[in-house]
Amino acid sequence: MKRFLCCLALLLFALAVHAQDYAANIASLIDPAKLATLKSRGANPRIQKCVYWLAEAKAAGEKTDKVAGQAVIQAGYTKEAAALTKAALLRNLDIAAKLGCLDAEGLAKMRHGGSPTVRKGPYAGDIASVDHIIPRAVVPELDNVIANLELLPLKLNESKNSKVGDRQRDMAKRFHAAGLLSEAGLKAVEAH
Repeated sequence: MKRFLCCLALLLFALAVHAQDYAANIASLIDPAKLATLKSRGANPRIQKCVYWLAEAKAAGEKTDKVAGQAVIQAGYTKEAAALTKAALLRNLDIAAKLGCLDAEGLAKMRHGGSPTVRKGPYAGDIASVDHIIPRAVVPELDNVIANLELLPLKLNESKNSKVGDRQRDMAKRFHAAGLLSEAGLKAVEAH
């Protein structure tokens, strides 16, 4: 019995370390200090890579909620900024699944920051691009903020332009409250 418990403890430790490995890979991609040094749209391939790592974690039996939570904490996010960033990571995994992008070819592209082909729905055959929820033309400071980025078929993304609606205004308030958006940025969204 003692030997069984030791083996079980080692297995649980190995699983916990495995979850930490996925989280560490994601944390390095979403680190706010690194994101701040990127050029325009520099975080876009990082979204693809995060989706890849979350999909890999899920395939390995890990709870993606836990992996994403560990990643945002390791990256230094706190409170509402952590919650918004974690939600964005999980939302992007969900979007990729709904678009049929999590096949072997799609995952191979996303692992390297590429755009997978949409396999399901009305945009099948298009590529999954990274969209700015609040357009960068309206608030450039959100260009590389993970919580502001989500996967969207390219044709749909291109048709969106710089439109600001209720969702964008609501997100701007939440980003501002979380410290992800300045007062000036909030006013720019509200005035648009």
